[in-house]
Amino acid sequence: MSSNTAPNNGREIVIVDAVRSPIGRRNGGFAGMHPASLLGKIQSSLVERSGIDPTAIEQVVGGCVSQVGEQSFNVTRTAWLGAGLPIETAATTVDTQCGSSQQATNLAASLIASGTVDVAMACGVEVMSRIPIGINSSKKLGLGVPIPKEYFARLEMTSQFEGAERIADKWDISREDTDAFGFESQNRAAQAWNEDRFAGQWISVDAPVLDEEGNPTGEMAAISRDEGIRETSLEKLGQLKPVAREDGVHTAGNSSQISDGASAVLMMTAERAEALGLTPRARVVDTCLVGVDPVLMLTGPMDATRRLLDRSGLSIDDIDNFEINEAFASVVLAWAKEVGADLAKTNPNGGAIALGHPLGATGSFLMTKSLYELERTSGRYGLISMCCGGGLGTGTLIERI
Repeated sequence: MSSNTAPNNGREIVIVDAVRSPIGRRNGGFAGMHPASLLGKIQSSLVERSGIDPTAIEQVVGGCVSQVGEQSFNVTRTAWLGAGLPIETAATTVDTQCGSSQQATNLAASLIASGTVDVAMACGVEVMSRIPIGINSSKKLGLGVPIPKEYFARLEMTSQFEGAERIADKWDISREDTDAFGFESQNRAAQAWNEDRFAGQWISVDAPVLDEEGNPTGEMAAISRDEGIRETSLEKLGQLKPVAREDGVHTAGNSSQISDGASAVLMMTAERAEALGLTPRARVVDTCLVGVDPVLMLTGPMDATRRLLDRSGLSIDDIDNFEINEAFASVVLAWAKEVGADLAKTNPNGGAIALGHPLGATGSFLMTKSLYELERTSGRYGLISMCCGGGLGTGTLIERI
């Protein structure tokens, strides 16, 4: 590894533990649960299972996209306090669109690298059943629109669906390609659960039960499995109508699912881990956030991957596990074509098409998946990246210890 790989001021940043909730489908098991309550359960679980004194955690950085209503007022902090965790621990909620909790992870790592703190938790939450995607910028709120008129004079405003279609056009990705990718995601996720590959990375969460009208019944039910996985076939996928264009390649079967979930990662310096008697599981080699064309919008993983590899001195073949968010099938397929990545090592246990994409939680969820997959397969390097609305790409490179 080249000497320019450690932008950490000589401080070795390690991951001690990571955990996630099961991912709930839209109007599924978590539809009756307050987002802060769900995140609080994941935060407290990470504290309990790691054995750390929570007062040793100096800052919590969380990701959430739709910061309105139940997800407003710094949901990372209210989740922490609602879980009965120390009031002295500060918390921040960030919005980097779909990459919010991966950027939260990167920012937490940066806090440690800078010497600002020695111990930090990164996390994220999104309960899209209760807080619909885009509601915080809806005209119905009467608060205007997020894009000023000056923007339109410089850039075309496209939707993420249109960006995904343009990526498919540019990288020559067909409907057959996207359907095959969606089918493979479902098969891999089902196989992962059947073979218990997710063991250790998730906890069962008790959530309120709703009646047919959506009202709480007073009962609780344990959510103990990702709810988005479904049996399908290439024939069934081929019958679905395109979403963005009449002749488009993306459908509900090869795009990410609307989902609910939370996840968290505990990080610190190697020295602090030793002092606390905690066992590091991986080190953070490098992180990045890149800006890309906001019209194509979703090509961020390409640039993020190149930057991480360039700064680390690693080649694409040195990476044992890629977790690239399956916002749309074309995003991952075009990324693989562009950087030369092996799709067999990419999202080996399924991705957002099958498991779901709870926006603000997905980044730290992918971090969790990569950590456990490296351990399961005795791999060394994991590269995690996400495309983000507005033309951004998050990137994190980790090395199993």
